[in-house]
Amino acid sequence: MMQRTIIRVSGDDPAKFLQGLVSNDLGKMARDGIVYAAILSPQGKYLADFFLVPHHDDILIDVATPLADDLLKRLSLYKLRAPITLEKVEMPVSRGTGPAPEGAVSDPRHPALGWRVYGQDLPDDGTDWDALRVAYCVPESGIELVPNETFILEAGFDRLNGVDFRKGCYVGQEVTARMQHKTALRKGFVTAVVEGAAPVGTDITVDGKLAGQLFTQSGGKAIAFLRFDRAGDAMEAANARVFWQGSSQPA
Repeated sequence: MMQRTIIRVSGDDPAKFLQGLVSNDLGKMARDGIVYAAILSPQGKYLADFFLVPHHDDILIDVATPLADDLLKRLSLYKLRAPITLEKVEMPVSRGTGPAPEGAVSDPRHPALGWRVYGQDLPDDGTDWDALRVAYCVPESGIELVPNETFILEAGFDRLNGVDFRKGCYVGQEVTARMQHKTALRKGFVTAVVEGAAPVGTDITVDGKLAGQLFTQSGGKAIAFLRFDRAGDAMEAANARVFWQGSSQPA
C-alpha cells in the first residue's frame, strides 16, 4: 500500500525557496505539472526523494510518509526568516497505469509508471508496481534508497528525470556535478536476472568477495546494486544466482 504525505509550501515565492534546495529545476512544473527531485546532504548524499506539484500559489511536496517528518524538519531549518510556511495537509494521492482521470499528471520518472492524481482517493487499479520498478530499475525509498548512504547518480536519477545539471546551485550540487563529469560510475543500481530468491538487502558476492546487494525481485528479475568492477559470472546472493550484462546469462 502506498503511504504518502503531502507537505504544502506556501508564502512568498515558494518555488524560489525550493529551487536552491532540490536537485531538479522547478521551472519544469509549468510545462509538466509535476517535477521529481531529491534533497541531499551537503556531502551530496540522498536524504529524501519526492514529487513537487503546483497547487494554486503553493507547491505540494508528495513524499513517502516515513521520510516526511525529517524532510519537514530539514526544510524548516533552511527556511530561517524567509516568509515561507511549511505544513502537512490531508490530501489523498492516487496512482495508476490505466486511463488517467481528470486532473492527473504523468509520472515524470518513466512513461510506464502511469499517472498520479491529487485530491482524489481512487481504488487500486491492480498495477504490479514492484514488477514495473524492477523492469525499469526505479529504486524506492525505504528499500533501495537509503538516507545518508545513496548517491542519486548511482541510483539513476539522471535517467529518471530527477536531476538537472544546468540549474543553479543547490545543496549537494557540487558533489553531484563531480560525479556527473566522471567518465563512468563505478557502482550503481541495475536490473539483473535472478535465479532463486533472497531477502531484500542480501549481499551479492563473487568468489567470496562483496560485489553488491540484491533488492526488489519480480518475475525472475531484480533491482541490484553492483560494483561494476566486480560484477560478472558466478554472482551469488544467499541461495540465488545473479546475472548481469557480460555474465553468462545477461539481463
